[in-house]
Amino acid sequence: MEFLFEQFQQKLKHTSTDFVRSIMDEIHWDARLIGIKGARGIGKTTLLLQYIKLHLSSSLGQTLYVSLDDIWFNHHSLIELVRDFERQGGRYLFLDEVHKYSGWAQELKNIYDSYPNLKIVFTGSSLLEILNARADLSRRAVVYSMQGFSFREYIGVESGTLLKPLSLDQIIENHIEVTQLINDKIKPFQYFDNYLKHGYYPFYKEELDLYEMRLGEVVNMILEIELPLLRNVDMAYVTKVKQLLVIIAESVPFVPNVSKLSDKIGINRATLLSYLNYLDEIGLTYNLYKDAHGISKLQKPSKVYLENTNLIFLLARNNANLGNLRETFFSNQLSYRHSLGYTDIGDFLVDGKLTFEIGGKGKGHKQIKKVPNSYVVADDILYGSQNKIPLWLFGFLY
Repeated sequence: MEFLFEQFQQKLKHTSTDFVRSIMDEIHWDARLIGIKGARGIGKTTLLLQYIKLHLSSSLGQTLYVSLDDIWFNHHSLIELVRDFERQGGRYLFLDEVHKYSGWAQELKNIYDSYPNLKIVFTGSSLLEILNARADLSRRAVVYSMQGFSFREYIGVESGTLLKPLSLDQIIENHIEVTQLINDKIKPFQYFDNYLKHGYYPFYKEELDLYEMRLGEVVNMILEIELPLLRNVDMAYVTKVKQLLVIIAESVPFVPNVSKLSDKIGINRATLLSYLNYLDEIGLTYNLYKDAHGISKLQKPSKVYLENTNLIFLLARNNANLGNLRETFFSNQLSYRHSLGYTDIGDFLVDGKLTFEIGGKGKGHKQIKKVPNSYVVADDILYGSQNKIPLWLFGFLY
């Protein structure tokens, strides 16, 4: 176990706290068992190490961070680690990449019940694995979702200017005032295009030239390992799922015609609908439904977006559709804290009561003028007016 402590100290030593994600202040760190789920590469490991460095520096002798894909676990169990750690006075245990350890959910449940003085935080990059384990950990774990950088956070990293997040109510009611305040401090369009292309996953800071390759590896790992393992997707169909993702990326945006799509990629209707559901579960797409209640895996979504705009540029390359980019950005930034549904009039129904129409700077209110609580969200404008709000401003929601 000394080896694990040495590794932990080395990681902590090289962890910067110059920029800290806003989710740090949202997590109830006093809970006994905390889960943080999110896609690979969105900064979960950094968050754990930053929290330790900022809040547990006086208790490092009682603290341990370990990744469960470490070779140490080839010959040792998690229960063994916890037993020895607790015997040595350990109190704060941070477990990264729990999905790499077979049977982790059941063992965590047993540890929670057997060691009441131990506080554990775990992370998982496999969203399907976390979904599978939810029943075992219900009533015990408080689980938080973590996304990639918001546009606001990306600006903070790139410019060093840390601006506060805004609520949706603040944006709707005071967008003219807040855009003036923001534009006095930074120039949003200096950063917006780059954010759409490569600003969502924090690892862009490491080697920007390798960003596309690394993001492709993340997608391939999800499709080639997680889907077959956790949803029994036949490996022979993985190339068809990739083909489906490319179609979504190049669409305007994607409104699935199941019959035509089934013929085009060569899988039957039921299988196609299951795959669309799996892609949403696994965090590669965001599926929009007219009625979000009681969604089944065989229900056809009304629209399908990729989870974030960086995936569009990865999969569509030079064929990225501007309207799709705008709506994908909006859905990604809004869906973190709000529910989104499909509406026949407008593009999004938010929280069941607010209608948003997305477009370019010339977009008017004609289509939604008779709809109460409706707003135009326009790209390529620095400032809004009345019920017309700049698209980029919704990147300040978290």
